[in-house]
Amino acid sequence: MSRGSATAAGSGDPLKSGRRVRYIRDEIVPSAQRMVLGNALWTRRTALGLKQEEVARLLGASKSKVSRIETGQHQFKEQDLVRFFVIYQITDLLEQHQLRELAQEANQQPWWQPWSAVAQKHLQAVVSFEDMAQRIRVYEPLQLPGLLQTEGYARAVIAGGSADLHHRQALVDLRMKRQERFRAAGEDKKLLCVIDEGSLRRRYGTPQVMQQQLEHLIDLADGPRYLIRIAEQDRYDLPVHIGSTTIWDFAAQILPDIAYAEVYDGGLIFQDEEQVDKRAKAFDRLRRASLSPLRSIQRLKDLRQSGYYQ
Repeated sequence: MSRGSATAAGSGDPLKSGRRVRYIRDEIVPSAQRMVLGNALWTRRTALGLKQEEVARLLGASKSKVSRIETGQHQFKEQDLVRFFVIYQITDLLEQHQLRELAQEANQQPWWQPWSAVAQKHLQAVVSFEDMAQRIRVYEPLQLPGLLQTEGYARAVIAGGSADLHHRQALVDLRMKRQERFRAAGEDKKLLCVIDEGSLRRRYGTPQVMQQQLEHLIDLADGPRYLIRIAEQDRYDLPVHIGSTTIWDFAAQILPDIAYAEVYDGGLIFQDEEQVDKRAKAFDRLRRASLSPLRSIQRLKDLRQSGYYQ
């Protein structure tokens, strides 16, 4: 049963029931690992035609708890999972084993736990989705995306905040660790990035920092996993109005696509299928209207030759 048909049947889809856009600032982070398990339970519930109220009554819990489980905001307990097996008629031992493994993974401390004291809640959510996504589409109008930044560039960007030196260095270290994990993820994981030419000309750090950043972009663009296009600064007709946008695409439909927009003091997570599709199409229009990968590399080389950062 598709999500659309389940919603039409009034099944109480958590992505359609008042949480179309989730503002993340200080609330519990919706871990991608927990959302995978929650999505699996959502699929089973809607296939049986059950409403959240019915499941809550059979579970001996509140409807809000069922909703939080399905949206990845609640830690899983073994006794709850056993009750779900009964309610959802999950008798196959292999399926039970797979769900238990998902629960164990979801309950484990994430690798970024050492940075949880300095990383804002919306950043922790970003790292969670970024880690699990098979393909990442991103456009940043004001600065380069974090997965493309050199350490010097990242330090200069983060220095613009109000945190103390220790806090800033910890955030730089986290950004470098994210890049390391992306590189180690394998050839199938890709980053499709539209770089605003204005962000290339906006200086963060010394001329040497910017020159090193430019060299880094050229090296990455020559590889198969970083598909970089440049949105030209002098083109008036580019659809750059989408603003800061990230879209995470997941393998094997373990999760529906998720879109994200960062705001000044938090982040907006879009899970509603229609809204995500709208943003994905807007990103793809911008990507197609931008310079081709080969012309983008040439534009980077031209900028390097021009001595702009001197």
